[in-house]
Amino acid sequence: MSVAEVSIADRIKAHYFEQFGRSASGQSPRIFRSPGRINLIGEHTDYNNGFVLPASVDKAVYFVIEPRTDNQVLLHAADLNDTYSFTLDDLSKPDKSWPLYQLGVIDQIQKLGKTIGGFQTTFGGDVPAGAGMSSSAALECCLLFALNEIFDLKLSRWDIVKMGQKVENEFVGLQSGIMDQFASAFGKEESVIRLDCRSLEYEYFPFPMKDYLLVLCDTSVKHSLASSEYNTRRLECEKGVSILQKYDSTIGSLRDAAPELVEQHKEELGDVVYRRCKYMTGEIVRVQEACDLLVAGDLESFGKKMYETHQGLQHDYEVSCPELDFLVDQTIDNSDVLGARMMGGGFGGCTINLVKKDAVDAFESKMKSEYKKQYDIDLPCYRVKITDGTEELAF
Repeated sequence: MSVAEVSIADRIKAHYFEQFGRSASGQSPRIFRSPGRINLIGEHTDYNNGFVLPASVDKAVYFVIEPRTDNQVLLHAADLNDTYSFTLDDLSKPDKSWPLYQLGVIDQIQKLGKTIGGFQTTFGGDVPAGAGMSSSAALECCLLFALNEIFDLKLSRWDIVKMGQKVENEFVGLQSGIMDQFASAFGKEESVIRLDCRSLEYEYFPFPMKDYLLVLCDTSVKHSLASSEYNTRRLECEKGVSILQKYDSTIGSLRDAAPELVEQHKEELGDVVYRRCKYMTGEIVRVQEACDLLVAGDLESFGKKMYETHQGLQHDYEVSCPELDFLVDQTIDNSDVLGARMMGGGFGGCTINLVKKDAVDAFESKMKSEYKKQYDIDLPCYRVKITDGTEELAF
C-alpha cells in the first residue's frame, strides 16, 4: 500500500474504535480493502457481451469489521458520520440511500443459502463518489470478501463478483454489467485486464507507465439522466440485436454482430438504434486492437483509440455531457497528452487522460484554470496508480 492508503486505513480503524469501543465477540476486528477502478477502453461493452480493459487503482473502500454474538448488524459510515442498524431477519429497504448496498450484499448471501451471524463495521475510503470509479462496486466486493472470510462462506472471487453485480441488478435496480466488480476483485499491480464479458475469460496486459501517468479530471457533476439513460441504452442495444437476428440467427448480442452488418441495415435500424449499434460494434473491435498496441508498446496509437472511443460515446452512444466534452477538447492540441476520453457510465464523472509524466503539473494547472473559467467549478484531478484487487490487510 502507498503511504496515503495506510493513513486512510488507520483513519477507518480509529473511527471504528470511537464508534464501537471494545470487542463485541471476544475476537479482534479485521480490516479489508477493495479498490475503485478505471477503464482504459471498452465503455458500455460489458452488458453487450463484449470486451473491457479495466484496472484497479490506489483509491479504495475499507471495512473494519467484527462478528457479533447476536443477529444485529451495525453499520457506521465514517465519511458520512452516520449509522444504521437492522437485524438479519429484516432486510427492509431503508429510508437512507447509503445502507442499500450493504443490505443488498446480505440479501445475496441469504439467497445463496449461506448463513452469517450479526456483525458491526465501520467503512469509508477515498474512491470519489460519482466520479465513474465505481465506489459502489468496491463497497460490495469489500463487504462480500470480508463476510466470506469472517464466516467461512467458501465463496470464490468469481462468486463475489457475480453477487456484487446482482446487488446492483436485483436490490438497487441498476442493470449494470460485470466489469466494475471484476476489476475491483481481480486487479493486479501495474496491469490492465482484458475481460471477455461473454466467456468471462481474462488476460492481464502490462501497462508501461515509466514515462506516463494516468490522470482523472473530475467534472464534479452527475446529471440526473445517468440511471434512466443507462437502462435505456441497454434496451436500444437489445432492439438492434432483435433486428439484426433476422439476417443472422447466430447473433445473441452485439458482440456477435460485425460493424459491416450494422452498416448494411442502417435504414431498418433507424437513426438512434443504428448509432448505438455502430458505436458498440466498433468499440468491441477497438478494445482488441488496443490490446495489440499495448503488446507492441505503442502507447501513442493506444491514446488515439481513447479519443475514438470518446467521439463514439459523445455522438453515437450519446452518454457524454458538455462538461466531459469540454475537458476532452482541451487536450486535443496538447502534445503532452496521448489520449483522453470520458470514463464510466456517462453524464458526468471523470475524463481519463494519458499524460507525459514530466508534464502532469502543467497539464493539471491548465485544466483547472480552463474549467474554472468555463464553468466556475474547481476541478479535482486524481493521479492514479494501478494496484492489486480486493484483499485483507494486516490489522
